[in-house]
Amino acid sequence: MDSTTQRHGIAAYRLRFSGSGGEYFRVWIINLLLSIVTLGLYTPWARRRTARYFYDHTVIAGSPLEFTAPLRKMVVSFILFVLLYLAYKIAAETGQETMVLVFIVGAALLAPYLWGSAMRFRLASTRWRGLQLHFAARWKDVYLASWPIFLMAAIWVAINYGLDALAADLPAPAARTSRGAPAPAWPAVSPPMWGLIALGIVLSVLCVIRVEFNYKSLLVLRAGIGKQRGRWKPVYSDFVRIWGATIVVFLAGVALVLALGAGLIFSAQALFENMRGMGLLQFILIIAFVLAALLALVIASAPARAYREARMFKLIWSNVGLSQIARFKCDLQHWAFVRLRIKNILLTFLTLGFYRPFARVSEYRMKSDSVTLHVKGGLDQLVGELVHQQDGLGDALADAAGLDIVG
Repeated sequence: MDSTTQRHGIAAYRLRFSGSGGEYFRVWIINLLLSIVTLGLYTPWARRRTARYFYDHTVIAGSPLEFTAPLRKMVVSFILFVLLYLAYKIAAETGQETMVLVFIVGAALLAPYLWGSAMRFRLASTRWRGLQLHFAARWKDVYLASWPIFLMAAIWVAINYGLDALAADLPAPAARTSRGAPAPAWPAVSPPMWGLIALGIVLSVLCVIRVEFNYKSLLVLRAGIGKQRGRWKPVYSDFVRIWGATIVVFLAGVALVLALGAGLIFSAQALFENMRGMGLLQFILIIAFVLAALLALVIASAPARAYREARMFKLIWSNVGLSQIARFKCDLQHWAFVRLRIKNILLTFLTLGFYRPFARVSEYRMKSDSVTLHVKGGLDQLVGELVHQQDGLGDALADAAGLDIVG
């Protein structure tokens, strides 16, 4: 039951997720099996069933969310995406460089349109208490918000010209020999060239942060329910601080994994020296070390990714609202979320992936249960006009790029 308080005419409604890992496991395993049997053609049905499960079990003020996307549009969009992808693969593998370039340039120019279409489709497919969400940004607003993408492309074009100019002043590298045969020479890279590359990386990261900020702010400010529009308080520097802290966490994770890896390699060498003649056992241990190395690579970046996800989730859901009548607050603990993510990765690895639905439910519950909706007056103020469904192509393509429909 929601914890509701009345203070200065403001009611607080805690979000609740009523699902369980066991329930979602049944949805997940059926989706997985049918997707395998149909060679992936069941994907739009699987995505719709997954979205409906999470929406139906996300309860706000005693009422669940509803996912109302028409299946026909999701199927048509998925088929169109598959055809476009196959056309690109055929062009790439048959050496049609001009067509490949057309696909790449077209994808870059259409990226803002695809993002905007995805947001319109998803919000238009979400209802709560009979109210339909909507995304009212103009295409001009979407493309203006995308300026960091085009700036990043221009930066690397300029850096490419700069590297060519600096390389022209370098002496030709001498070819090395290996056992009497000439070996290919590595291109020489001067300190100014390394500096130019480092500058490009830093500017690219800042552009990525800026486009994320622009898209999230545009989504909130141009989204609404009924006649009420979103309210946004975060600033760009908030995003930069979170990304900066994430880089520190990532470097710390890499350093820890490298230290553990060095100790493991030292122990493995000593162990193999004492196991000469035991070929089968040595082979098994080598496989175990390879799997441990792969898991270490995942774990090295997992804390940073979970840390950023939790920090960003709390920042946004503590600083957004709906016009002047509603606002959200979030008390998600980012280190608790990091610990949960690491535990989920280990259990998923140990169960060969079968713990994945339980992991997803536990992370979704921790995030959703940390959010509280504060409403001034009554919930009836949220009643407004419904909007029409939008095209689903952008959602299909955005999902293929890794954007999750729930979460």
